[in-house]
Amino acid sequence: MQKEITDDLDALLEVLPPHIREPLVAREDRHELLEVVMDLGRPPEARYPEHEVLLAETEVSEADIDYVVSRIGEFGDDNRAGIERTLHRISCIRNRRGRIVGLTLRVGRAVFGTMRVIEDLIRTGRSILLLGRPGVGKTTMLREVARVLADDINKRVIIVDTSNEIAGDGDIPHPAIGSARRMQVVTPTLQHSVMIEAVENHMPQVIVIDEMGTEPEAAAARTIAERGVQLVATAHGNKLENLMMNPTLADLVGGIQSVTLGDEEARRRHTQKSILERKAPPTFDVVVEIQTWHRVAIHSDVAETVDAILRGHEVPAEIREVDEQGEVHHIPATELARERRSLERRGPPVEGPARRIYPFGVSRHRLEEAVRMTASPITVSTILDDADALVTMRSYYRRKPQTLREAESRGIPIYVLKTNSLPHMEQCLLSMQQRGARLDPTTEAMREAEEAIGQVMAGDGSAELSPQNAYVRRLQHLMAQRYNLTSRSRGREPFRRVRILAPDGADHPFEG
Repeated sequence: MQKEITDDLDALLEVLPPHIREPLVAREDRHELLEVVMDLGRPPEARYPEHEVLLAETEVSEADIDYVVSRIGEFGDDNRAGIERTLHRISCIRNRRGRIVGLTLRVGRAVFGTMRVIEDLIRTGRSILLLGRPGVGKTTMLREVARVLADDINKRVIIVDTSNEIAGDGDIPHPAIGSARRMQVVTPTLQHSVMIEAVENHMPQVIVIDEMGTEPEAAAARTIAERGVQLVATAHGNKLENLMMNPTLADLVGGIQSVTLGDEEARRRHTQKSILERKAPPTFDVVVEIQTWHRVAIHSDVAETVDAILRGHEVPAEIREVDEQGEVHHIPATELARERRSLERRGPPVEGPARRIYPFGVSRHRLEEAVRMTASPITVSTILDDADALVTMRSYYRRKPQTLREAESRGIPIYVLKTNSLPHMEQCLLSMQQRGARLDPTTEAMREAEEAIGQVMAGDGSAELSPQNAYVRRLQHLMAQRYNLTSRSRGREPFRRVRILAPDGADHPFEG
């Protein structure tokens, strides 16, 4: 089954001033439009998934903003408005006096078929939390879930619609939610109260909520789940680990607490005495990470996954993808785990000796993030036997537990971190690479910066370096700073690069 998309785009275009609307109407790719941005004193802009387009050379005036505001609904406390009987959302930016000086007109689309990738999970009656970056389709999937639960599964569904983004503006909800009922919220600060009111007054079997982000909302969600009502919601965060580290929303996945173990229990578990554990059963049974419009990662047992992460283990998520024909393809978690273990044993496909590091007493997920940030040819190993090096904290290294003594006896290098922070991990990884026999990309980039600084100080004018990632650019800026030189980043990712300026700030006249 192909996805069917409806967007009522003409209704959004009609509220735009004619000189902004006409260029959009003439474009053949208007069906891909994401939003229109109108900022006072700047040219209007249309944003698409991969690019932006200026819609006029003239700057947006107060009259242009007033033209739009007079043709849409009223702005709420969250500075959001809509167009009646549509899913479009208009957000405003105000100056210090409350005057509107900017508008973001976002296209709202009802996409039928998006929830097929998780339909089997929805039908189980378990509570499901959707995560993902802005614009990846969380609300679109949530809207489709509400319709299928109400129309196809015949459940009593109530949508708590704080910004009217799920069911549209006005008193009559958009047909995209089917026969599900919608409760509007006067102000975002009352969303948790309306959640409880929905359960107490209307006897729903399912509650649907968008953008959970406060502690009272997390508490209300737990209360609803304890009453046996199925919850389907979205929350801020890209991955399950984001929720675990968010003290406001951690309760959605069970909450995290520090526990002190006795000496015997700590020895039995091979851990330190102070550890982190889950406080309570998760409010949501399943977490779905929406990676793209066509790909999701599913944690089907949140309690098991959270417990494993807190113990330093990794539970691969199940990956599901939807092809162009609408068929859902599953990649089981067990297959992903086997593939990852195989990669760890083989090491990364690079020249020279492979680097596999074993973290002991440090955050595995933070270390993996450091590997990504530094683009290091390094794999984080799950067992000591496969490791070429071990990373630990200073406190562990002083006590020399059995694991560290075993690593030393095998001649495995041990790297000691001062703190369990991302910058220290990045520095440690860079140190590992600099000691390796093969010249890695980061070291090459730093040598290039060093040579360029020498040329600039010799009077050869400014120098532009090769494109690098954000972490390497930061190191290059710091190196220029040490020599009292000015540096600037220029260009767009992935071609963004550092330019080291001559001491007088002027480029050499013969520089290309």
